[in-house]
Amino acid sequence: MHPRQILFSLLALMVALSNSGEAQTIGYYRYPAIHSDTVVFTAEGDLWKIRLGNSQATRLTTHLEQELHAAISPNGKLVAFSASYEGPTEVYVISMEGGQPERLTYDGESARVVGWTPDGRVCYATRHYSTLPNTQLVLVDPQTKQIERIQLNQASQAVWLEKQMGLVFTRLSKQGSSTKRYHGGSVENLWKYVPGEDEAVALTTDYTGTSRSPMLHAGRVYFNTDRDGTLNIWSMDLEGKDLKQHTKHEGFDCLRPDLHDGRIVYQLGADLRILDLTTGQSGMLPITLSSDFEQRREFWVESPEDYLDSYSLSNNGEKLALAFHGDVFVVPVNRGRTAHLTRNSSARYRSLLFQPESDQVLALADESGEYEVWSLPSNGLEAGTQVTKNGKIFRFQPVASPDGKWLAFTDKNHHLWITDLKTGKQERIGVSDYGNFYDLEWSPDSRWLAYAKSAENWTDQIWLWSVQKKQAVAVTTDRADSYDPAWSPEGDFLYFLSDRHLNSSVSSPWGPRQPEPYFDKTTLIYELALQDDVSSPFRERTELDEEQEEEQEEEQEELGEQEFQIEIDFENITRRIRKLPIDAGNYSELSVTENHLYWVSSTKGTSSSSALKSRARKFEADVLT
Repeated sequence: MHPRQILFSLLALMVALSNSGEAQTIGYYRYPAIHSDTVVFTAEGDLWKIRLGNSQATRLTTHLEQELHAAISPNGKLVAFSASYEGPTEVYVISMEGGQPERLTYDGESARVVGWTPDGRVCYATRHYSTLPNTQLVLVDPQTKQIERIQLNQASQAVWLEKQMGLVFTRLSKQGSSTKRYHGGSVENLWKYVPGEDEAVALTTDYTGTSRSPMLHAGRVYFNTDRDGTLNIWSMDLEGKDLKQHTKHEGFDCLRPDLHDGRIVYQLGADLRILDLTTGQSGMLPITLSSDFEQRREFWVESPEDYLDSYSLSNNGEKLALAFHGDVFVVPVNRGRTAHLTRNSSARYRSLLFQPESDQVLALADESGEYEVWSLPSNGLEAGTQVTKNGKIFRFQPVASPDGKWLAFTDKNHHLWITDLKTGKQERIGVSDYGNFYDLEWSPDSRWLAYAKSAENWTDQIWLWSVQKKQAVAVTTDRADSYDPAWSPEGDFLYFLSDRHLNSSVSSPWGPRQPEPYFDKTTLIYELALQDDVSSPFRERTELDEEQEEEQEEEQEELGEQEFQIEIDFENITRRIRKLPIDAGNYSELSVTENHLYWVSSTKGTSSSSALKSRARKFEADVLT
């Protein structure tokens, strides 16, 4: 079967499995806004509204673009929102009773609706006027379209104090990684600004974590904070004192709260909830969508490979493991049966890897609640087994040793781990303070692990870690980026890429347009001899090489069949690095076989392209094939 036909068949099977027994019409609700007894929210990419006490929702918009960040005007007649109808994300308003949306801004950059001022102007956040990589707050009048910038150099969210005598705001935008319990330099905190005063005053200096989404009610500021490990709704007085917690959810964060008349609507998971500040009670808001749910219809997939999460080819080249939307399948390269390995709709499997010397497929899965390594029989006849059991954070693609005994992987904490696949015992072998480990590569004898890691100056170095000695040694300098290590099959050399060809394409930075120096084709390929007495295959052969080969053959005959082991002489190892006779380029994905080097060569620019290159591991003229 052609690979493309296989992909189509697997996608059809997935659609059939996902549609079986599905009769519910609940939706996924986001960006809620409340005014009196009306709630406006986003579902299916459109704006909807409901009346409290009536679960039937009414659709307000139908455009194919998403409408987000809804905010209801003080008089309850207009809804402001952000949408990309004409290209950039701009601010629009629509009547609460429906109608054609009206565009209010023409900034040409992302304009995120923040809320309304008491006098009926829309406040939005944009970088259009800022000279900093942060947003500022701008007011626009829906009637006159007149713009007024708030005199804060950094501001992302805000709520106005009574009679517009100041505001409570967050300086920085939401940090992009969405890391829970974040305490870094981009953390959001609450500030109070009163016009006429010299500077804004920080209100949440008692906590180094996230405090965001300010709301005002009865002289108190209500806001989101993760002080108990989950974003919940808390409140304080206008001086940042008298803290009180109002929700105590665990797991899912309280997101995008909005307050009116003593009630707060917020998103929790896929649902909306209402918090009554008078009673302190919180309950889920029942919602029914009157929709044809077009997005759930079966549709023809033009490019099935777009839905492919990961894949892995078996060592013998006879089977291919494929992950589609969290399900794992094994298909034969030629003819045979397609095996469905996973049937748990509540778990997602990803980062596939055929285990060497085994008929098992390794995968990362969140079946236990955290991402762990699972082992799946490739025939699909038995259930998978969990290999690792101490996951606490997101993990990345595992790499198995050639003998199938060890598994190495990194996690989002910048930790490097190895796991004994037989016992499941796990050991942390490295911690990086300057970026993650990457380009993990096991040696042919499974006794060494090569990887790239950043030094204190953020220059990438190649390190070698010994399974036996439990020690790591850097084998490249911290003066130039080195990465993509690749072992030679016979174990004599380690090849790698390094950015050491720094010739500017611009002769001077002071031309008519004053460009900075531009560097292209910076990467060279290097060879590191692991022993002091081995000769490079790229060096021209002499009679001494022939004599040495004869001696090695005699020694091998005397030793007979022994376990293949790589021995590394670390004394003066950096002096044995040799640049190969290959022109500089933009290289990646270096790989080595017995007779060849392979790598991907790319071109930069608006019409970039990539090509597979190779070079024989022998002395010859400098010609790339």
